[in-house]
Amino acid sequence: MALRSLAPQQSLVDQVYEAILGEITEGKFGPEDRLIQEEIAESLGVSRQPVQQALLLLRSHGLLCEAPGRGLMVTPLEADRVRNLYELRAVLDGLATANAAQRSAEAARDEGPAVIARGRAAVRSRSIARMIAADMEFHFLLYRLSGNPLIAEVSGPHWSYLRRVMGEVLMRGSTPDDIWNEHEAILEAVAAGRAATAEKLARAHIAGASDVLTSRMPQIPAAAAEAPSPRKRAVRRTR
Repeated sequence: MALRSLAPQQSLVDQVYEAILGEITEGKFGPEDRLIQEEIAESLGVSRQPVQQALLLLRSHGLLCEAPGRGLMVTPLEADRVRNLYELRAVLDGLATANAAQRSAEAARDEGPAVIARGRAAVRSRSIARMIAADMEFHFLLYRLSGNPLIAEVSGPHWSYLRRVMGEVLMRGSTPDDIWNEHEAILEAVAAGRAATAEKLARAHIAGASDVLTSRMPQIPAAAAEAPSPRKRAVRRTR
């Protein structure tokens, strides 16, 4: 007997995860807001099971924590965690970029210009969602061009937390006007096959991003217990 495919259910969990993360990233859920499983399920028009799984994933990725009383709340930002994540990213992105220059220079020449163009258009739009999506597209392009699928696999879960950090900064008007110049320089080095230069640029880019993000992070209580009493919020229906 063949086992039943689990893809549709997993896809629904992913949709719920992205819907909730989108609300967090755009500031519609903050540390004072309580996320209750039943209310989210009703708001999205889904059963409780995919919501429960999505909430557990968000908690495991450091985006949610237990709220006083009942439910979950958005985890307050921690500058030390952001620095640690960017330290890890500097190593992974450096490796990905060097590998991409050695293995996929031609693909970088073919695909890179369109990614850069979309990134600059996202900055002009001032849309938080578009800017974050474009930034992710750039870095995951490098991961793919590296030829090492484990880089994206290891990096993937951390991007959820990083998206939230980027959202907090972008909501305060800190648009990344210079980031895409750096992205373009990195891709040019990759396209030219200059692995050492590409890696150096990638590491410097990540280190600079870490400094900018941590310096501009809002002052939020370090522990959930210090936050105001959570209030209930609903997630927008996305389907």
